[in-house]
Amino acid sequence: MTTTRLTGGGRCGGGGEDRVLATAQQIVNSLNTAQEVREDMLLIFSNFDNRLSGISDLIKGEGSNNNNDDDGDDDEDDLERFQAAEKVILGWDASLSSEPSRHFNSLFDSQIHVFEYFTALDEIIFFMEQFSVSPPPSVDKTMVERAENAVQLAMSRLEDELRHMLIRNTVPLNAESLQYSIKRVSLSFASHIDENLEGFGDSGSDRGFDRFHSRGASLDYDDVVVDLVNMDAISGLREIVGRMLRSGYERECLQVYSSVRRDALDECLVILGVERLSIEEVQRIEWQSLDEKMKNWVQAVKIVVGVLLCGEKRLCDSVFGDLDENYEMKDVCFYETAKGCVMQLLNFGEAVSICKRSPEKLFRILDMYEALRDALPDLESLVSDEFVIGEVRGVLTGLGEAAKGTFAEFENCIRNETSKKPVITGDVHPLPRYVMNYLKLLVDYGEHLDLLLEITDEDLYHLQNDFGGDGSQFESMSPLGCRVLLLMSELESNLVEKSKLYVDNAMQQVFLMNNLHYLVRKVKDSDLGKVLGDDWIRKRRGQIRQYATGYLRASWSKALFCLKDDGIGGSSISAAKVTLKEKFKNFNACFEEIYKNQTAWKVPDEQLREELRISISQKVIPAYRSFHGRFSSQLDGRHAGRYIRYTPDDLENYLVDLFEGNPAAALNHVRRRST
Repeated sequence: MTTTRLTGGGRCGGGGEDRVLATAQQIVNSLNTAQEVREDMLLIFSNFDNRLSGISDLIKGEGSNNNNDDDGDDDEDDLERFQAAEKVILGWDASLSSEPSRHFNSLFDSQIHVFEYFTALDEIIFFMEQFSVSPPPSVDKTMVERAENAVQLAMSRLEDELRHMLIRNTVPLNAESLQYSIKRVSLSFASHIDENLEGFGDSGSDRGFDRFHSRGASLDYDDVVVDLVNMDAISGLREIVGRMLRSGYERECLQVYSSVRRDALDECLVILGVERLSIEEVQRIEWQSLDEKMKNWVQAVKIVVGVLLCGEKRLCDSVFGDLDENYEMKDVCFYETAKGCVMQLLNFGEAVSICKRSPEKLFRILDMYEALRDALPDLESLVSDEFVIGEVRGVLTGLGEAAKGTFAEFENCIRNETSKKPVITGDVHPLPRYVMNYLKLLVDYGEHLDLLLEITDEDLYHLQNDFGGDGSQFESMSPLGCRVLLLMSELESNLVEKSKLYVDNAMQQVFLMNNLHYLVRKVKDSDLGKVLGDDWIRKRRGQIRQYATGYLRASWSKALFCLKDDGIGGSSISAAKVTLKEKFKNFNACFEEIYKNQTAWKVPDEQLREELRISISQKVIPAYRSFHGRFSSQLDGRHAGRYIRYTPDDLENYLVDLFEGNPAAALNHVRRRST
């Protein structure tokens, strides 16, 4: 018989039992002494503590077994030894108890019970092994049946012990302790493009994008190691598993172990916010709720693969280790434990990949694609089953296709956005606000999108048509860069069409100037600048200057025409005065009309607004100052103020009010001046 010294895995029964156990272990270690000496020692220790009397027969029988070569078979000792072992096994048979209890009485509640039970079980297993090799003639069929029954009872007990020990020693997942390492992107679009683009920020700010968070560092798996089961229980688990494997109960051991650990992983998924949902249920979920579930899924994939499955693998190695001679058992146990958890994650990923396409989902889908792609090498090293790995690759491909399809949907939304509601102040339209914030976030996924996106011949045709050249200049651009360049061209064309909603040509120029300046600023201040390049920025700045010049021409040409001196040098002084009065009167009307309208217009960028005012001042003030200086004296008199309402300094002061988007305050100035 093989006896085992237990070093952990259960709760000790106190200092007295530890001393008794130490005494028992000393007895086992001394069994190599002579028969008479061993019997004397047993007698001494039995008198020392009567709790050893229950195993004295077993140890005595062990002595007889170890000296078979010297003393020959002793049928009577064999029978006594077998009966003693059988008695211990039957004593722990719950079905024979007359008082059933809700409380599970574990062997491991006392080290004495563990030692006694395992010693008895080892004796019966040894008997069965010896019988299978060379059955002694003195052993009858009844004794074999009793041994088989005892082993069955013991295995049933060990199944319960294994289940109980695994459950009792499972360490609950502390998700909060892992969150500090997982600072992933949290992107949430509240809605997608509608006719008026009201869901993508207002006309005056980018506040609609405050809910986006920058992408943080990925989880460093090497720094996150968790014990899924209390380490003190490993030795006890090995004692149980070793005897179940030795007795041929591999399947039962596998079922109990994988069932408990599978339930533990399912509980971890619940803690991580991953629900068990069908494809139909996922497709019915409202976007805001789905967004949260997708975010939870991304974190769960990283934790499950990088932490939990690695921990399960270590646990299987620790429990089965060298007990599994051909290493199949621990691999099968790990596979059966992990399969359900992995498949639940994959089912959700598959459901998302076939959901209806809409632009707001793109970033979450890319997060999911990135998380699964990064986890694939670890999964391939952990899971040897080709079916599961094939499913992972299939879902990864599906998420990639979903990302491409969603990106195409975003392109279509921009291309087909034809809202007819102009921004009354000429400010930046909601469309470029939405698109530029979207693209700024998109370039952060450039590595993955460059793998997913393709440049077609049709794309190259559009690029050549929009930007000229033979197309060779686009060959060095990444797939994402080409698509972004096409999108920007689509957006600029869309803005030109929207400018036509304004009747006033001057306001068209201000609108285009504002929006193109916004595009340039967003590109320049982000990684989009690297994608589109300095040449794109330089050309758009030139266009902004053209729009500013177009504004000056459309808005101030009529007023400046009034300041020309033609017709003043007439045949008589009275005719000249009439002409001067008409010119000052017309200039006043033009200026006040411009002032009334353009104080309600808005140029939100402070620098651009100031540059535009300077341009107006440089063009208008010198012309008015010259005209005023040459001809104002000819209208001296009581009624001169009716025609010469403004000095050059007055005009300079009034120009400050332009493009502030505050018409009420500006009109008060005009009314006071008129009175």
